[in-house]
Amino acid sequence: MCGITGWANLDSRTPPAAGAEHLLHAMCERMVHRGPDGEGLLVSTGVALGMRRLAIIDLVTGDQPAFSEDKTVAVILNGEIYNYRELRRRLEQRGHSFRSESDTEVLPHLYEEHGAAMLEHLNGMFAFALWDAKRKKLLLARDRFGEKPLYWGVFENTLLFASEPKVLLAHPAVKSSLNLQALRQYLSFDYVPAPLSIYEGINKLPAAHTLTLEDGEIKTEPYWRLCYETKQPVPSEADAAEHLHELLADSVRMRLVSDVPLGVLLSGGVDSSAVTALAVRASSEPVKTFSISFAESSFDESQYARAVAKFLGTDHHEERLSANLAANLVGDIGSWMDEPFSDPSLVPTYLLSRFTRKHVTVALGGDGGDELFAGYPMYSGHRWAEIYRRIPGLLRSGMIEPLIGLLPVKTKNLSLDYKATRFVAGAKHDPVTRHHIWFGSFTPEEQQALLTPEVLQGTDGDIYGDARRMLLECESSNVVEQMQSLDTRLYLAEDILTKVDRASMAVSLEVRAPFLDHRVAEFAASLPPSYKLHGRKTKYILKRAVSDLLPPFVARRGKKGFGVPVAKWLKENLRPLARDLLSPERVRRAGVFNSAYVTRLQDEHERGVANHRKLLWTLLMFELWHESFIETPRRIETSVASRS
Repeated sequence: MCGITGWANLDSRTPPAAGAEHLLHAMCERMVHRGPDGEGLLVSTGVALGMRRLAIIDLVTGDQPAFSEDKTVAVILNGEIYNYRELRRRLEQRGHSFRSESDTEVLPHLYEEHGAAMLEHLNGMFAFALWDAKRKKLLLARDRFGEKPLYWGVFENTLLFASEPKVLLAHPAVKSSLNLQALRQYLSFDYVPAPLSIYEGINKLPAAHTLTLEDGEIKTEPYWRLCYETKQPVPSEADAAEHLHELLADSVRMRLVSDVPLGVLLSGGVDSSAVTALAVRASSEPVKTFSISFAESSFDESQYARAVAKFLGTDHHEERLSANLAANLVGDIGSWMDEPFSDPSLVPTYLLSRFTRKHVTVALGGDGGDELFAGYPMYSGHRWAEIYRRIPGLLRSGMIEPLIGLLPVKTKNLSLDYKATRFVAGAKHDPVTRHHIWFGSFTPEEQQALLTPEVLQGTDGDIYGDARRMLLECESSNVVEQMQSLDTRLYLAEDILTKVDRASMAVSLEVRAPFLDHRVAEFAASLPPSYKLHGRKTKYILKRAVSDLLPPFVARRGKKGFGVPVAKWLKENLRPLARDLLSPERVRRAGVFNSAYVTRLQDEHERGVANHRKLLWTLLMFELWHESFIETPRRIETSVASRS
């Protein structure tokens, strides 16, 4: 695991500028938290490659860049190539020789054999940059699901790239300015979907995409997409469960390869429990598991993690925290989260990562299971929404929705009033809009009230247009599979995996996701929809595949999520911070939001007449980012690694 950065001149004949190596080093310094174990630099005509290394495999000789035999192909890698040993054997049979035992070194040799088609052979999580000195060609690539980030932009005839935006901001050609269209996306989705970033001129390379620069021309194109077409003949449920078990077991086995201590993040849900059980079976040593617990019962899942750990016989570690302590960390997020991100589970994910890093350097997690096997309640919610839409509109607007508005406002995790209010807000819309209203924050109507006329006039109001275009690429006509396809490309890639990457890398912890082995995902997508959402049973085939490994209560538990008491925090611990950052004077000065509307949201939430936690948290996270990266960008020098 590493952080990577560098540049390539559009004119590949451009010699290195004076101080180029010093500048590259300064950019690498912005991501020491991603790689505290070493630095590698290459500066040459037309190109510069830099990286920070978190040593996981081949601790002694695994430095980067890695080269081909004649040193005409150089690669820097962030991530892991899990099938590197198999690839190495094949490459050695083809006559290639290796200088190290690292996974990175297979990439230049694989490129020599296959060119950009090398990506078809990789099983891993990665973002890498490859320089072909003979062709004066730069190749950037991200893994199939977007586990590892990569940002890029063209400034002063130079293509710059980096693992995080704050690294690009160390380059004097890059200025920190707000992209208003990206802001609208953020307000709706809780994150900025690729290819946009929150910064004007900086782009995200989407998951499963490559970028090439050759002869001054830049091309981005996809190399893979998950296909939702039911495979014929359809396997029986028993055969499908058995094959899924085999694929998951092999994926876990591959992700246990490490030259440093390793463990599993365990919540007690079916996904992390399945990974833990398979790790126990594959490991010759006791498996370490990690969880955190909260004093607030509606947000605490630790009893389930303890029960699973006891059942499987793991070496379990738990840290008990007060949610008040977690709230105290919120103000620091803006100094290291260099795009606004309003998924509150970032906070406990960071705390779990920090605790886990005290014991191990690598951890396996259960991310991806919900998207691949239809674990979210929103999937069955679409069926209920279609039923709800059949009720006459006058009855919905005149009776049902006013009654929902009378429900007592609660601050507990996933309270009835909150779920009912979100359901009716989304139910009246088309499936794409509905789905993202349920997942996200500000509806299109709410954005009309929130944003100033200048922002509304200068941006495109079709917020879900890209999502609808993605939907057209899905082979399935089943609404659940269509939403799974969107969630894999949007929510998983841009929310879940971004959260895990930033929270874990902030403390130099590598997190691996066995569910995101492309063989597992492709098999899941090839199964009939009923194998995933079976009536009201979510993750049906997955639960059947691992039923013999886990205690029975795991399969019976509903989806809970990694929550924190945001609604309560905004009334108590975070009230001074929120009132300061969202004060009318400050909001008016920025000229983006309607200050009267923001104040009304705060007043209604604090009085308990409405639960605006999603909206206010989204605004607070934006303002924390804005303060750190737009108003006072000097704060980006702060290193998370320096804080305990």
